[in-house]
Order: sequence, then C-alpha cells, then structure tokens
Amino acid sequence: MDLGSTLQQAAALMATGMAVVFIFLTILIGLVKLMSKLVPEELPPQTASTTTPSSNASGQIPGETIAAISAAVHKYRSRQR
Repeated sequence: MDLGSTLQQAAALMATGMAVVFIFLTILIGLVKLMSKLVPEELPPQTASTTTPSSNASGQIPGETIAAISAAVHKYRSRQR
C-alpha cells in the first residue's frame, strides 16, 4: 500500500469517529435537557413543626437532657487531661 492512501484512510476513519462522538454527545445533551424538564426535581420533605423535639411548651430543657450533656462534657474534659 501507498503511504498517501494509508494516511487518507486514517484521516477518514478519524473524521468518522469524531463525527460519531459529536453526534452521540449532542443527542445525549438533548436527552438530558429533555429529562430535566419532564422529571420534577426531588425536594427534601418538609417538617411539620419548627420547634425542637427536646423543648417543651414552656421552653425549658428537660433535666435528663441537661444531665446527659453534663456527663458528656465531663467525660470529654477528663480525656483531654
């Protein structure tokens, strides 16, 4: 085979491959945009109340919670020494 014809075949094959990839990516981008319009975006579930579950009606923190936090702080400080 002649070197010129081999280079022509290589260039044709390269151009064909690049065209196929370009067409595939163009179709893929179009389908992704179409799906983003058709499928609704998932939103995180909203909570029913805005208050924290540990606070009661008077706004005071229960004694059990205070005791648990105090024990955790004491344990943390004792490990740091």
